[in-house]
Amino acid sequence: MSNRTVSDIGEHALISRITARLATPSWVVVGPGDDAAVIRPERGALDVLTTDAQVEGVHFDRRFVPPDAIGHRALAVNISDLAAMGAAPRAALLSLVLPDELEVAFVDALVDGFIALAGRHRIAVIGGNITRSPRVGSEQAPGPLMIDVTAIGSVKPRRILTRAGARPGDEVFVTGTIGGAAVGLYSLRARAGGPEDPPLRSPAGVEADLQVRLSENEQKYLRPEPRIRAGLLLGRTRAASACIDLSDGLADGLRQIAGASSVGIAVEEAAIPMADGVAEFHGTRGNDALCAALAGGDDYELLFTARPTWRGRLRAVRRQVGDLPITKIGVVTSDRQVIVRSAAGSRDLPPGFEHFR
Repeated sequence: MSNRTVSDIGEHALISRITARLATPSWVVVGPGDDAAVIRPERGALDVLTTDAQVEGVHFDRRFVPPDAIGHRALAVNISDLAAMGAAPRAALLSLVLPDELEVAFVDALVDGFIALAGRHRIAVIGGNITRSPRVGSEQAPGPLMIDVTAIGSVKPRRILTRAGARPGDEVFVTGTIGGAAVGLYSLRARAGGPEDPPLRSPAGVEADLQVRLSENEQKYLRPEPRIRAGLLLGRTRAASACIDLSDGLADGLRQIAGASSVGIAVEEAAIPMADGVAEFHGTRGNDALCAALAGGDDYELLFTARPTWRGRLRAVRRQVGDLPITKIGVVTSDRQVIVRSAAGSRDLPPGFEHFR
């Protein structure tokens, strides 16, 4: 494998290397290579735009996150937002902020993960940007790797899902299971050693560190599966009154829907679908497994509310999402409190993830 770095080949060669791999559908009028992209909107639909950044040391660690997983995650977190709006993903813009010592092979593998997920969901990569990460500190150490993505989707006007719209009496549901990605992150971090260890600089180095078989929860963290089909079905059938994706934890998602809808939510502790291994993992460490699962982020499931009279619509969604579980976990209330109820009483939610806290 070549050890060439991005500074060896330069910005323009790196851009050409990436754009040569991109397919351009007919509705892209002007694609990569110009000052901006031009796309033809879908007839009768509204455009939905979202953006999210992944920053080394905040969202991922190169000691244990392979480059293809970094690329996968960068796109997945954005199209998960589109899913929560009931939108079908169409296009993405990819911007890379790269340390100049980063190997070209690492960038190739990162783009592999990004393009593979884009291809699965028929997303056109229509442009972006590349720039150098500044050196930091008195020793001029390499700066962090950063990936910034803008994703564009489309949705019919009557199918838009938002965080507002929940009413007292609505039922509260979540797709899949929660807590698994956070456990996967803990496990991967423990395998990598202490935070003082230097990051691995090559794809081969990271892959060698992950030769042992990954657990299901480690995979959930490394390569989350955005719930595009579930979001589209919830919008098309108009089965949800409010919806959000769980990037920062179930506790945060519940608070966000409650705040946007000016309601309260009561969740039943026994109904919360924790991922396999979560209770055991936290139990052996003396942690409150429920609090940890509620607070842990990176699950990228959908949390939504629905009117009781819409159960027929929800049955239609369940029939079409295949094996994806959809679990009722609570009810919307009018008292503006967000609580977890159990046989022992009720308690407040733990905080979810929040930057700058």
